Amino acid sequence: MTSTYHIGLFLLRFTFSAMMLSHGIPKLLNLIQGTLMKSDPIGIGVLATTILVVIAEAICPMLIIIGYKTRLASIPVIITMGVAAFIIHGADPISMKEKALLFLFGFLAIALLGAGKHSVDRK
Repeated sequence: MTSTYHIGLFLLRFTFSAMMLSHGIPKLLNLIQGTLMKSDPIGIGVLATTILVVIAEAICPMLIIIGYKTRLASIPVIITMGVAAFIIHGADPISMKEKALLFLFGFLAIALLGAGKHSVDRK
């Protein structure tokens, strides 16, 4: 593979993860302060939902940025964005689902392509 391919993989990882962190960091800070999310879309409890969303939107993007276990770390984000697009915004018009779908397919591409050579895992 060419070096531009690996730079492209890095940019894909970095930009999608950095944008996801803008959603995840506030949720992480709320969790630390004891504030839980208001919804429980899949019926596992508000605390469990909040913890899983924080893992998917804050912890996993950090791992993806550095390129550690990138494919594995993409899975929780993909699941969370699938729930956001198809359950939380299921009855909404496409304009309301758009952001979740963009994240879903961006992280799906990351999961399929892997981290590339500019990562901790370097393959």
